[in-house]
Amino acid sequence: MRTSLTIGLTGGIASGKSTVQNAFLELGVPVLDADQVAREVVEPGSPALAEITREFGAQMLLPDGTLDRRRMREHVFSDAQQLRRLEAITHPRIRERMNTWRSAQTAPYCVLSIAILVEAGMIDLVDRVLVIDVAEQTQKARLCSRDGIDVALAERMLAAQLQRSSRLAAAHDVLLNEGALTLIRAQVERLHRFYLQLAARGTPTAPGLRLPDPVI
Repeated sequence: MRTSLTIGLTGGIASGKSTVQNAFLELGVPVLDADQVAREVVEPGSPALAEITREFGAQMLLPDGTLDRRRMREHVFSDAQQLRRLEAITHPRIRERMNTWRSAQTAPYCVLSIAILVEAGMIDLVDRVLVIDVAEQTQKARLCSRDGIDVALAERMLAAQLQRSSRLAAAHDVLLNEGALTLIRAQVERLHRFYLQLAARGTPTAPGLRLPDPVI
């Protein structure tokens, strides 16, 4: 029997999606991370990487022939047109792989973790949207610490993203990730019970949960 409910997990950069998706995985929920799919579609020898090399030049490759992700990121996040060029190459291939994976799932529900779920127009792949919400100042601090980048680049990356209010407007469920890891796990466990109920009842668009109320 195929999965009856697909959750779209999303959030801005450094919002804590990885923490949340790992918590779902620990509960035995099938999760597919679009970031991992994005890495797979540009592996050496792939049509996508060949197209990226033609479009952006061989300087976007590392000596071993893999994509220089940091250089590419710095390039596209400073120019919206360049970002769209890159997405035109990668997004159709990412969508195809995610759709194939989703169709093969048999658990009560599964999770597609997609940072740009809303802005990339991939909401049609899911039944519900779970937004991991976080204050912009927290995102900026996490980005600089996690990726070793300066504040200027962090601000450009945040500016290139969908506005926080727009992401929240698309949400069925919201999890505010400003607290301790133990709190996040408890909230994911509550969401897990809720999603199992929705899958069993066949009511994917039931009123949502906000854990706790987001700061807007």
